Amino acid sequence: MSQRKVMTAFLDTSLIFLILYFCFFSAVSSSLYSSSCQFQGQFHLNGMHKTGDLILGGIFQINFFSADPDLSFTSEPQQPHCSGFDIIGFRKAQTMAFAIDEINRNSNLLPNVTLGYSLCDNCLQLRIGFRAAMSLVSGQEEQVTLEENCVGTPPVLGIVGDYTSTSTIAISTVLGLYRVPLVNAMIQVLKHFGWTWAGLLISSNDYGVYAARSFHSDLGPAGGGCLAYTEILPWGEDPAEIRRIVDVMRKSTARVVIVIAHQIHMIQLMKEVVRQNVTGLQWIASVGWTSAAALQTPHLMPYLGGTLGISVRRGEIPGLGDFLLQIRPDHKTFGENKMVNQFWEHTFQCRFAPPPAGWVEAGGELCTGQEVIENVETEFFDVSNLMPEYNVYKAVYALAYALDGMLQCEPGRGPFRNNTCADLQRLEPWQMIYYLEKVNFTTSFGDEVSFDENGDALPVYDIMNWVWLPDGQTKVQRVGDVKRSAFKGEELTLDEDKIFWNFESKQPPQSVCSESCPPGTRIVRKKGEPECCFDCVPCSEGKISNTTDTLECTSCPEDFWSSPQRDHCVPKKTEFLSYHEPLGICLTTISLLGTFMCVVVLGIFIHHHSTPIVRANNSELSFLLLVSLKLCFLCSLLFIGRPRLWTCQLRHAAFGISFVLCVSCILVKTMVVLAVFRASKPGGESSLKWFGAMQQRGTVLVLTSVQAAICTVWLVSASPVPHKNTQYHSDKIVYECVVGSTVGFAVLLGYIGLLAVLSCLLAFLARNLPDSFNEAKLITFSMLIFCAVWVAFIPAYISSPGKYADAVEVFAILASSFGLLVALFGPKCYIILLRPERNTKKAVMGRGIGS
Repeated sequence: MSQRKVMTAFLDTSLIFLILYFCFFSAVSSSLYSSSCQFQGQFHLNGMHKTGDLILGGIFQINFFSADPDLSFTSEPQQPHCSGFDIIGFRKAQTMAFAIDEINRNSNLLPNVTLGYSLCDNCLQLRIGFRAAMSLVSGQEEQVTLEENCVGTPPVLGIVGDYTSTSTIAISTVLGLYRVPLVNAMIQVLKHFGWTWAGLLISSNDYGVYAARSFHSDLGPAGGGCLAYTEILPWGEDPAEIRRIVDVMRKSTARVVIVIAHQIHMIQLMKEVVRQNVTGLQWIASVGWTSAAALQTPHLMPYLGGTLGISVRRGEIPGLGDFLLQIRPDHKTFGENKMVNQFWEHTFQCRFAPPPAGWVEAGGELCTGQEVIENVETEFFDVSNLMPEYNVYKAVYALAYALDGMLQCEPGRGPFRNNTCADLQRLEPWQMIYYLEKVNFTTSFGDEVSFDENGDALPVYDIMNWVWLPDGQTKVQRVGDVKRSAFKGEELTLDEDKIFWNFESKQPPQSVCSESCPPGTRIVRKKGEPECCFDCVPCSEGKISNTTDTLECTSCPEDFWSSPQRDHCVPKKTEFLSYHEPLGICLTTISLLGTFMCVVVLGIFIHHHSTPIVRANNSELSFLLLVSLKLCFLCSLLFIGRPRLWTCQLRHAAFGISFVLCVSCILVKTMVVLAVFRASKPGGESSLKWFGAMQQRGTVLVLTSVQAAICTVWLVSASPVPHKNTQYHSDKIVYECVVGSTVGFAVLLGYIGLLAVLSCLLAFLARNLPDSFNEAKLITFSMLIFCAVWVAFIPAYISSPGKYADAVEVFAILASSFGLLVALFGPKCYIILLRPERNTKKAVMGRGIGS
């Protein structure tokens, strides 16, 4: 027995294949040093042969019926008998013979080398195809003498395979590697129209099984879709199974059905489709029935109209028609060249007069073999639109170009180890692969033929469309193609305006298990269902999806938030006490109004500075108090507007110092009132020396300096800073000033409160002094208002979020400032402006008439 290394490379989706191989023999007989290899058996095959320097093999379907001999299990079985001539299969074989003859006449390709061929019939039977392949690989001589213990030139250098998918895949599984590139072409069409939910019907053969595997792997989530169902069409008549399959189709939501099957299967299937009246489906046809005339009938067009089929590129082969017309039977070789004889029998049977003695009898009538073949009307001579023959032609030329490159190798400059060239006597398969990968030529039809790194031909597929004409007739037209190149991958070109859609809308159907999830939503898989069946769930707040069919929503950046549609991020709304909002405008107006009132009162006091009521109780302190009140009103403006570092640092310092200055003036005025009252009593004159003008100024300065020191320490140790707070609202940024040090803020407020309480107590003690105009009462009332405002401020400030905390503080500043201004200066302005008769020394001292 012999071991053989074999490599297969496909040419196009017609599954015409090239088998390149090199064989070496290991002697396993009793003699270890035998110089010959013995065949264990020999197959008797129908075929055509031509001698040459190098032989190429071919396997084609010439007969399509075979009769198996009876098996007795006691003797070697007889060879199967084949019958039923396939004229198209014979034309493929003749195309290979034509290509080899054309190459032999081409002085630029394989010069000084004559190609021969050995073509075998597979009878449309896998087992016979196996026998033919092994015969071509092994040769047919009973004893083959080879060099170096069964190492030598193989009988054939390559095999051009059959068009039938099943036999091609099966044989190539044994003899080499295989691919099913047709599936990729179909998936390109599905993706183009967005058909992610499709049904798959396959024949129960090798090609159908491999196609199903490819669809399940390529049309998955990574490929953009999935299959609604996969059904295997039964061989022969099985009405129950066909009914079940059509029932699955009818109930499925998939509107696209892919059928990879022979036309016989489709005919069986369509009978049940018509019976159940299953319409509204978009059919995708494989090569097996893309151009099946038996299905293009008026009664099937309501169901199959608009079908899109994948077909291998058809082409023209110049000179093939004339070559076919030259075929003649040779009486001398009659019986040896069985294929030619069968062709003549098939072509001329039942047409002409009886022939002379010695010619064959065919179908009950005889043929002469001398008829004018140009006048015979047969499909055999129609070479206007060739598909499998075109690929046979390209396959033969691919092998020829590879061999040509191999034979042109110069010794010492070869591509292999030690710069050697390939030797036909010791040919290794990887050496042939090397040259086959380098093949790159263009046919007369303009198609480029080359191979990829896997040894697969770069294919071209035509997209065919079944058009239902108004008169009820049909035609199959080309509407696009799928080309695969080594650099750009697969490219789909479609002329959608030419496509006939068998739907009322005249538009491509929608075939999805679930509609695409729009931007703003994400996919949630349905448990227990295919992955392309899902629900669309809106993205949660703060997350978006800006593409369709997103599995996960993405979070927006920190300063952004999701739009209402959840399809893009928008800047978060910012919130702070703004000058442009009603609350900010109102507080700003009140602040400016208070400042203006302070200016007016100060003007009144300056204008009437010589009057007794102004001069009473140190007018200088009154002027300083008005200035401090004005600063209190103005510092409230620092709490309005977007917080900045300088406003955060200045707002509390200005507020604290301004109010301490104000309260310090009130405290000193209260102390002066008490000192004057004590000086009016016997022995109390000495108390006034401690409350002169310098002492009063110094006291105010010292008390205010303490607050300034507190503010300085606070700002240096833990300065207030602006902060973007997102805890109140996820979709908003609340700008606020964090106090930095809560202790510092508490000490600042506590110091103001201490001075205010002290002033209130002293004023309360002096409330009953016997003056007609007792200022201590006014101070007591103003301090009560001040303390009440700030006591209420603390809980309100703590419980108010964001900008409302600033508003509460501004309100407290304005309320306390107005309380002091009105309580301390309101009565005085009333007397100055409206009751000038009371603005006298006697009235102020309580000795005048006070009405």
